[in-house]
Order: sequence, then C-alpha cells, then structure tokens
Amino acid sequence: METVKIGIIGVGQIGKMHIEQYQSIPGAEIIAVCDVNEVEAKRVAEKFNIPHVYTDYRSLLEREDIVAVDVCLHNNFHAPVTVAALHAGKNVYCEKPIAGTYFDGQEMVAAAKETGKLLHIQLGTLFTKETKAAKTLIDGGMLGKLYHARSTGFRRRGRPFVDGYGTPYFTRKETAGGGALLDMGVYHIAQLLYLLGNPNVERISGKLYQELDMLEDRREQSRFDVEELASGLIRFNDGLTLDIIESWAVHLGGFEGSSIAGSKGGIRMPNGQEGAQAQSFSFHNTVCDMDMDSTIDLEMMDTRWHRIRENEDAYDSSQDHWIAALQGRVPLLPTSQIALNTMLISEGMYLSDKLGREVTAAEVIALSHTTAVPL
Repeated sequence: METVKIGIIGVGQIGKMHIEQYQSIPGAEIIAVCDVNEVEAKRVAEKFNIPHVYTDYRSLLEREDIVAVDVCLHNNFHAPVTVAALHAGKNVYCEKPIAGTYFDGQEMVAAAKETGKLLHIQLGTLFTKETKAAKTLIDGGMLGKLYHARSTGFRRRGRPFVDGYGTPYFTRKETAGGGALLDMGVYHIAQLLYLLGNPNVERISGKLYQELDMLEDRREQSRFDVEELASGLIRFNDGLTLDIIESWAVHLGGFEGSSIAGSKGGIRMPNGQEGAQAQSFSFHNTVCDMDMDSTIDLEMMDTRWHRIRENEDAYDSSQDHWIAALQGRVPLLPTSQIALNTMLISEGMYLSDKLGREVTAAEVIALSHTTAVPL
C-alpha cells in the first residue's frame, strides 16, 4: 500500500493520542510535527522518532513531501489552520468539532470543495461496532421508517480542569466555543446524524445549564463560562425528530444510551458513559405478534466481516479510514458534512437558549459568525 506522509499540527493531549494511533496503521508515516511549544514538540518528536520539528505551521505546510496534515488544536484554531492547509495543497484531518461555529465550519468545507482536497473530521463513533450493526439493520429495512432518535452523553462529575482533567482551554468560550455539547455531544449527535442519513435541520430548541458547585480556585483559574449540561429538541424537514441531553456534570446515576425508533423496529446504543451502568447494543421489534428484544454478537460480526469483506480494516477507526481514503482504497465518508450539521444543531441550541425560544436553521446560519483565532 502507498505510504502516506503526514504532518501533525499541535502536540498537546489530542496530538499525542493521534500520533500513537498512527503508529499501528500500515502506510501512515509521520514525518513532521509542529507546536508553538518548541521544547514539547522536540520531546514528542524524539519520543516517536519523527524527523522534523516546526514552531510555525506555515513552514510545515511548505513541505512538498507532506500529503496530509492532522490538525490537533483547540476548536477556535481549527478553521484558520485547516483553510491554510487546504490552500497549500494538503488534505486535512481535523479533530472534532469541525470548528467553534457553523460559519467557521462552512469556511472549511468551502475551502475543501474549492481546492479539491479531502477534509475529514474526527468522529470516532461512526466507526464503532455498534454503529456498524445499527447501520446494517437500518439499511436492511429492519427499522422501517425512522421517526425519532435520542442522543445522550453522561459524566457524573467530569468537567475539564475543574474536576481534575484537561486544561482550562476546554472551559472557555474564547478557545473552545462551548462546553459539554461541543466536547462530548459532537460524538453522540454525529453518530445519530450518520445513522439517520444526515437529514436537513429545520428547527432547534435548546437549554444550557451550569449549576453544580466547583472548587473556587479552579473556577477562577479556568474562567469557566460554558455549559456543563445541555438539552434540546431538533426537528428535521422530513418530520423526524431528535432529542438531546449531554452532561459533563449532573447529580444522577446515568442516562439510557442513545436510541433510534422506527415503524418496524428500534435500536439502543451502549451508553459508553463515565460512571454509568454499562449497557449493550440491542434491537427491538415484533415477531409473530410478540415483542422481541434482541442482542447481537458484535465481536463475531466484526470477525466475520474482516474475514470476508475487502478493505474492512478501513472502517476500524477514524484514522484507519482516513489513511485508506488517502490511499484510494475506499471513498471518504462525508464526515465534514455530518460535522457541519452537528455544529448547526449545537449552535442552534446556544442561540435558542440565548433567545429563550425555538429557532430555525436559517436563523442560526444567518447569525453565525467567526470565532476563529488567527495564528
């Protein structure tokens, strides 16, 4: 298989995770890293035997041997770096969410279309065994007409920095754009949008909360000004609906996992949520006038498909898929469009909370503006 030479922009927590994941993917070769923290960039490069180090991403983009870059920066840095990389002739893999606002995400999508380069957003939940099983059931007609879905994400008390994990940049609008909705919710919402066929959003209602206590010194250091819990209801133009609840912190023992209801059957996804009781993937329908709740051997499913399907490894993870697409083995899933629709929903929930009413997708798009931080 063709070797894909990659440059990593940002070697913080996410950047290191991406580098480690590339190590196990045949055909992926990281030849350069870039970070404003030169000491850390050099340390990471030495640890992973990466030959070239930069502190200015523009210099990295000048390398003709780099086919693709991986943008591992905070949300409001995504758009300027991604757009510059696309116009420099690089394919771009960007950490989720697509950007800090719909406006900035649309700029990224437009740049990819203009340059003819690939833009892939890290939506890891699209590649889980549960998602593959759900899509197979949906595509096979086992759910019938889809009419309602539920997106859930749960942490009991897992707010970045203030609860001991991550940096204050996750809790500030100026760098993150939002809180639980953009940090965790993007995974769950995008997963359901993918399974629902990425329908067009019509109307959005949302409410945001920041109610739980936190250590005062952590509050002051973090300048915490984002939501710790978000709830919403989304109406699509085909009558389909989606309700959302996403929590960084809440005094409950967990939420049920995400689900999709159809006229012939329904599916429930594992919650995969911190501090909550584990759930398994399940399929529900009526057989011979009997209500049936079914489970699937996901491990056997996955093993069989890897044995009999060509390029099944291209769907093992977001990064496996990215490399396979760059090698021309499989078409790239429309993650940028799904991520953009996810951002439309998230930003619509923020606008709805601000205005105290339901908003239309057209309103959100018209009022969206850049929050990008130039680098």
